[in-house]
Amino acid sequence: MTMRLLFIGDIVGRTGRDKLLDTLPGLRTRWNLDFVVVNGENAAGGFGITEKICQEFLDAGADCVTLGNHAWDQKEALVFIDRQPRLIRPANYPAGTPGRGSNVFQAKNGASVLVMNLMGRIFMDAMDDPFAAADRELDACPLGSACDAIVIDMHAETTSEKYAMGHFADGRASLVVGTHTHVPTADTQILPGGTAYQSDAGMTGDYDSVIGMAKAEPLNRFTRKIPSGRFEPADGEATLCGTAVEIGANGLAEKVSAVQLGGRLRQIVPEFWD
Repeated sequence: MTMRLLFIGDIVGRTGRDKLLDTLPGLRTRWNLDFVVVNGENAAGGFGITEKICQEFLDAGADCVTLGNHAWDQKEALVFIDRQPRLIRPANYPAGTPGRGSNVFQAKNGASVLVMNLMGRIFMDAMDDPFAAADRELDACPLGSACDAIVIDMHAETTSEKYAMGHFADGRASLVVGTHTHVPTADTQILPGGTAYQSDAGMTGDYDSVIGMAKAEPLNRFTRKIPSGRFEPADGEATLCGTAVEIGANGLAEKVSAVQLGGRLRQIVPEFWD
């Protein structure tokens, strides 16, 4: 049984939310998608996620929403994450953190999919070891016996840490995809062991910006080193960015492609679906 899986990168602000809500329902039909993962940690004004926004993403066709270093910027997330099993925070948060770092879901084709969220430690907040957390989760739910596909969202700053996670999980996961830097990388590939990989899926937001934020305040802080206001998400037309993977019966990737739809960036669609 093959599976068509789409991962959509960090949703930034209202323009990113609108792009997702307008585009995803049609993509599920057009590409006959079996499973969709969305990173939503920048969805609420660029910082965190609310219960209402999370539900909107699920209603639009997301099967699971992952988070990252802004997971708790909207304080209500600390409460509603415990009653929303389809919202996943990094698995390497300290013991006792609300929510879950992974969960198993059923895809449209009946397959079981483990989704895991991890956060890097280089130039990020101090966290537990993401490699130990990945090992623990992969051992508890092995690909091919306990589940049919595994997606790892590696929310990290450096490509070296993301690549290391890709090779660490190669052959044990269907997809390792990076989030957080908000810039899509050109290294989409299938690793030697059969795991699809992209260092960063990119953001779903306005690229006439500074990684999704309106340009004036970041430029002011870089040039004058004096904050003059809050960071606000840019509100121009968004590009939906992500990673498309076709997964074989053994749970490993057979095809992979970057996805870039709308907005300012070069348009990329998976040729094997479109």
